[in-house]
Amino acid sequence: MNRLSKLAFMSVIVLSAGCASQPQRADYSQFRSEGPRSILVVPVINKSIDVNAPDYFLATIATPLAERGYYVFPVNMVKAVLADDGLSDSNLVHAGDPRRLGELFGTDAVMYISIERWDAKYVLLATTVTVELNYSIKSAHTGQELWKNHQLVVYRPQQSSSGGLAGLIANAIVAAIAKAAPNYMPLAHQANNGAINVKGTGLPAGPYDGLFGKDAAEY
Repeated sequence: MNRLSKLAFMSVIVLSAGCASQPQRADYSQFRSEGPRSILVVPVINKSIDVNAPDYFLATIATPLAERGYYVFPVNMVKAVLADDGLSDSNLVHAGDPRRLGELFGTDAVMYISIERWDAKYVLLATTVTVELNYSIKSAHTGQELWKNHQLVVYRPQQSSSGGLAGLIANAIVAAIAKAAPNYMPLAHQANNGAINVKGTGLPAGPYDGLFGKDAAEY
């Protein structure tokens, strides 16, 4: 690895960007009243220009929900069943009645996610990669929204501190690599963690978590 490549490699870091102010505590009254034990994650709405974003994202969401103590229907099975039922269009699924999904799958709740941004932008020798997501859980029994969350995560390469031409070239190399093959997965994982696990705005512990029913003071 030559000097410029080393500079480029060493200058990559991950930064997250969210709301600077303290997020408002969520209202969990309806969520606790329903007490969902299972969550069905339906195909996401993709508002980005990356056609692969939905499949990449769906690969990241089941694990953190299961680790929080909920039974999560296998996302690929859900997608296939919905397609067989004439619901391959995620927009139609999101616009439909959650109670129908409850009858079809026997789930307690349905999670809807929209990808607002999943992009990389190149500006002045730097590439900024952004993932922005909206989450919503609705009751499969009443159709009411039980919980919602919004996440914005940003990856921004650190500019090389080396001066002169070598530093400029190193910065250009980093930006070109990030633009050509941006890695969205760490950002998706970070967004899911922020949505699900942050006290006061995330999800209360589910019935398969040892903290179930013991975290009311925090949620």
